[in-house]
Amino acid sequence: MSKPVRSHDKKRWNGRLLIMICIPLLLIIIGIGIRIIQAHALKNETESLALLNVSAIRAEPGGAYEELVLPGNLQGWHEASLYSRTNGYVVEWAVDMGAHVKQGDLLAVITTPEVDASLKQTESDLLTAQANYQFAKTTFFRWDHLLKTESVSPQETDEKVRNAKAMASTMDSTRANRDRLQALVSFERIVAPFDGVISSRTTDIGKLIDAGSAGNMPLFHVVQSNKLRLYVRVPEYFASRLTPNLHATLHFTEHPGKVYDGVLLNMADAIDPRSRTFLVQFAVENPDNALLAGSYTDVHFKLPISSTLVQLPVNTLIFRSEGLQVATITSQGKITLRPISVERNLGNTVEVVSGVKRGELVVLNPPDILTTGQQVRLVGAKTA
Repeated sequence: MSKPVRSHDKKRWNGRLLIMICIPLLLIIIGIGIRIIQAHALKNETESLALLNVSAIRAEPGGAYEELVLPGNLQGWHEASLYSRTNGYVVEWAVDMGAHVKQGDLLAVITTPEVDASLKQTESDLLTAQANYQFAKTTFFRWDHLLKTESVSPQETDEKVRNAKAMASTMDSTRANRDRLQALVSFERIVAPFDGVISSRTTDIGKLIDAGSAGNMPLFHVVQSNKLRLYVRVPEYFASRLTPNLHATLHFTEHPGKVYDGVLLNMADAIDPRSRTFLVQFAVENPDNALLAGSYTDVHFKLPISSTLVQLPVNTLIFRSEGLQVATITSQGKITLRPISVERNLGNTVEVVSGVKRGELVVLNPPDILTTGQQVRLVGAKTA
């Protein structure tokens, strides 16, 4: 009976021994596992603390259009300063400043006694020259007939021919002088060259007109204002973005709340080297004459923007010896330093033509320690 008992005790002892061995071993394994977990946690925490926190902005185009505001100057569709072409005295003026006139309307009359007297004398001289020519021509025909019968010599006949030609030249010269004086007499009447408004009158009855003097002043200034020309000097940068029939809106301080339309008519083919601008001309309809020639206006353009341009705030720029750069963030959260080309500086923002594409994340206020490939933590992103 004693043998079975000892066998049972032995098995019990072996089980206790196994338990005594496994428990410390399990505790050791658990302890090692805890240490490993803590080490990984510490490593992750250390790496997390080592990552640089950055905020970013998403690069976007500035918009389909850009508004440009420039000063402009209105002028009449047609403008003319009317001078006298002859000397004399003003005996009548028919219209005053502000009067609406039609083409051909009489504006003023100038008396020219000397021209009138010269015209009368020239007309008399022309009658004399015509009579002399007729006599010389008749004489030539007679002598030419006598020459055929050999009643006169050829030399005498040639003299009559020369005399007739000389009289013809004298008559033509006198007629030309008569026509010149008649033209001067026609200048006694100052008429409107086109439909418009008298913007100034600088003459009066009895005023002496000396057409040849350096100080000769215009008698009237006429402006056609039912349609106006708008002149604007546009900076060189925008030259390629202006297109034919481009519309612009005109804003006047004297017409608050009202907007007028202008259509691009002509553009200069050259840049002014002094101002680096080029002159453009717009047509502005003014049927009610609400706008005045000579007025100043603010001209608003809407110019198309290239789809390849993106706008970035200036606090994304990195100035280094390699040139102008920005820091972009990849989808893995890594930094890529990229050189960029700036098209235009707008003050708070810049237009970037190359180096950054639409939708990419660009670091705001990038620190100097950023390098390509550096891992960062993105803490905020917004749209430009």
